[in-house]
Amino acid sequence: MFYGAMVWDPWLIVSQIVCLQCLYYLVLGLSMALLVGTRVPRLTLLYFFDFATLTPRTPTGWCSIVSFLLAAVAGAGFMLYVIERAKKCLDFAATLYIIHLFICIVYGGWPASITWWVVNITGLAIMALLGEYLCIRRELKEIPISRLRASV
Repeated sequence: MFYGAMVWDPWLIVSQIVCLQCLYYLVLGLSMALLVGTRVPRLTLLYFFDFATLTPRTPTGWCSIVSFLLAAVAGAGFMLYVIERAKKCLDFAATLYIIHLFICIVYGGWPASITWWVVNITGLAIMALLGEYLCIRRELKEIPISRLRASV
């Protein structure tokens, strides 16, 4: 795709959002399984979507916090391959976290914990800024030009 020619393609945008959301929850699930799953008898969706599990008062809460932040870092890496544009990273990261907020509201009510808000806003900032940085680095790479021209 040429970057100068922007075409409105809603199916592409929706598929990118779905892909990024699925990859985010996949990494979140893997990191939760490794960090939290070893500490609790049964890992449930409660640890993904209930604001009460994100607490700095317990070791399990710290493992949940680290899992969310690791998923944000991985999400920035996924944006490099799924989104590919630095100026779209903030939009897609915010969309991911807004969808996560809606799922949390449906699952356990309005997040009343300040820790939940701090962790998720920090995750949003990490994902957006690191994603933009990685995409900018890719966009600024030199384009290799072959030197197969005939000698004049």
